[in-house]
Amino acid sequence: MARDAGSVARSEAAPRPLLSVPDGIVLLCGMVIGAGIFKLPSMVAGNTSGPVTFLLAWLLGGAACLCGALIYAELASRYPETGGEYAFLSRGLGRGVAFLFAWSRITVIQTGAIAAVAFVFGDYASEILPLGANSSTLYAAAAVVALTALNFVGTLQSKSLQKLLQVVLFAALVYIGVAGLVSGAAPKALAADAGAGSFGVAMIFVMFTFGGWNEAAYLAGEVHDARRNMIRILVWGIALLTALYLLVNLGYLTALGQGGMRESKVVAADLMRLVAGEKASIVLALIVCVASLTTMNAATFTGARTTWALGRDFALFARLGHWRDAGSTPANALLLQGVITLALVAAGSVTPDGFGAMVAYTAPVFWTFFLLTAITLFVFRARVAEAPAFRVPLYPLIPLAFCAMCAYMLWSALSYVSNPEYGPKFGDMVLGGLVVMLAGIPLYFLARGGRT
Repeated sequence: MARDAGSVARSEAAPRPLLSVPDGIVLLCGMVIGAGIFKLPSMVAGNTSGPVTFLLAWLLGGAACLCGALIYAELASRYPETGGEYAFLSRGLGRGVAFLFAWSRITVIQTGAIAAVAFVFGDYASEILPLGANSSTLYAAAAVVALTALNFVGTLQSKSLQKLLQVVLFAALVYIGVAGLVSGAAPKALAADAGAGSFGVAMIFVMFTFGGWNEAAYLAGEVHDARRNMIRILVWGIALLTALYLLVNLGYLTALGQGGMRESKVVAADLMRLVAGEKASIVLALIVCVASLTTMNAATFTGARTTWALGRDFALFARLGHWRDAGSTPANALLLQGVITLALVAAGSVTPDGFGAMVAYTAPVFWTFFLLTAITLFVFRARVAEAPAFRVPLYPLIPLAFCAMCAYMLWSALSYVSNPEYGPKFGDMVLGGLVVMLAGIPLYFLARGGRT
């Protein structure tokens, strides 16, 4: 049977519950808070009609993520296993769908997301110390190698770095928000003829900034009393994120006004110049570097867990199912993830914008499986099974609302190809991500035929 190879791996070593609720919240926040909060508020401001609508967009983003968190909390309480969506899809929609997800996560979703943030790190690190024409790519590749090595060493070591970086990042974001609120600057109002833009487009940018909260589901097998604590990690983590984002955006609005935000290409840098002068741009670059590293570290930590779960279940990938007891890490899965991410960094380096290329490459595939994962809740509820420790309230309204949001985001991601601004530059990346995902279908039949 397919799990024979996995049972051998589990008898040798398996994940240990080393993570507390605060650890999980720190990792969740590190996965979410990245360069987006420093770049995308100006785009949200450009597509909302006033300050109230602008702030409402961020509240709705937090509410949408909370709906998703409730769904994931029930899924995790039913199956508190390391592997996250892979475990949910396997039990709910079958091994074929789960395999396709794991393949896509290895080759598109997680590795592409890490590569995207690596380019952000490279861009801002180059502002501090440029390394020549390929400076951004060199920094991006170095960050991937360093964080992969750190996670290879062990769970406790990577967790400690995450806590340190997160404290620095939280302090920096609180400073930006408070500095804007007390700046005493004269904010620039919207021009009388300013268009309202598209609220739907604004929400795309908001949801991108909130992206990554679902990664906490991959920690379920390593959290103390996961059936009860996963709900605390997800809900409290998103509540903290929403409050922090509101504070920062209130600071932007108070100091720059919505008119100033719309005109700004680097909204956080413009705020810092107001409160600390021109040299503050270096400080901002350091902050964004920290934000990028926290995101990359958390994504590296959680990403290899799906690959490890795939290795347990299919003999073709049995080597990936090895758990390194020293340090408690999925060693082989981490190494493969690092190699693929470096290949994507190399591919992104030849495009006009490496970050934009990786967003285009990953988005349609990501939202496809997000929607399928939400659908598994309906499958589990329809079956006669033991009631989990947590159940989504207001069922089925909350899951239906979340599925509708996923479908809308998927449509938006696919429309990237026809977008006159982005299509000519990144349309091939959108199609490339879909082709790589679909390549997993014949690979599944090959892997299934090679089961032991």
